Amino acid sequence: MTVFDCIPNMYSTSVHKQIRSVWYRVVAFCCACFIALACTSCVNQHPETAAGVPAEDRLIATSPAVAAMCDKLDLNLIGIPKTAFTLPERYADLPVIGPPMGPDMEFVAKLHPSYLLSPLSLQNDLLPRYIAIGKPSIFVDLNSVDGLYDSLMYLGNKFDRRAQAQQLVEQYHQFMNTYQQSIAGKPRPRVLLLMGVPGSYIVATPHSYVGSLVALAGGENVYSDSDELFLNANTEDMLARDPDIILRTSHALPDEVMAMFAQEFSTNDIWKHFRAVKEQRVYDLAYDRFGMSATFAYPQALFDLRAIFYEHAHGTSGNQAKVLDAQPRGTNAQADGTASPANGADISPHTDRILKGGN
Repeated sequence: MTVFDCIPNMYSTSVHKQIRSVWYRVVAFCCACFIALACTSCVNQHPETAAGVPAEDRLIATSPAVAAMCDKLDLNLIGIPKTAFTLPERYADLPVIGPPMGPDMEFVAKLHPSYLLSPLSLQNDLLPRYIAIGKPSIFVDLNSVDGLYDSLMYLGNKFDRRAQAQQLVEQYHQFMNTYQQSIAGKPRPRVLLLMGVPGSYIVATPHSYVGSLVALAGGENVYSDSDELFLNANTEDMLARDPDIILRTSHALPDEVMAMFAQEFSTNDIWKHFRAVKEQRVYDLAYDRFGMSATFAYPQALFDLRAIFYEHAHGTSGNQAKVLDAQPRGTNAQADGTASPANGADISPHTDRILKGGN
């Protein structure tokens, strides 16, 4: 006799059928609950932990600057970006997911990342794509040196690397305290900062990474009244702001960009009216130190700016491409403002902005 045979037989046939139907549904529901409970007891509902030990996160860095941060924090990755920059050796053989601005999302999904780590400046473009494949993301602020270090602390706290992050921040503060002492009391030059791409250029404000470096070095950006990172400005307005110094750097393809700047300053008559041009205070900056995103090359960049602002580094009138290199490559900046061999202690920068997560 089954459980359904226990139903009283005192009702009419139609009523009896309805009751039996209800009983079927009730018993089926109870059985389903029992099976679900049994299955739950057999599956780890928290795959990130096993026997109380955190599992390794599956992280993808989508830009070279983010990959460098992960290396500093001793984080393993499962995917890296396609880039012309040299990535940390530990990541050399990892799958390449595509360029920072256009990763291959189908391939990314197949790697099953726990998080995608990307620059905050690309959030508007990348976040919808990450959401579309159902993958969580963290966007780190690389628009300033302070942003770099706030981001390090955030990642250090999140991925159990707090000690490493704290050490990097302390080194940064040590470096900056000594650097600020070396420029204390010196007059602040007024600076026009140009960011070039092949065939064009824009003005970088204090809110951009290169603009933040100028501020740390004691320079006053002549476009400090803007809320944008970069802006288009006509040369007449630039001339009216009368910069003491003109700095030129590139977003990409530095050789082409510097050649473009040299031609622009040679052929556009308005540049000869700039006081900075007349006084030969135009400087081309190294692409690997003055790019779009904050990197750990900031001490060398600050030494370059100190040489330009306060140590009378030789500039030009802008009609030639001549990249300044006050801090030779293969050396690391030290807290006393000197250089040491490449295997010496690193001095790294501090961060400030709040990180934004996706999905």
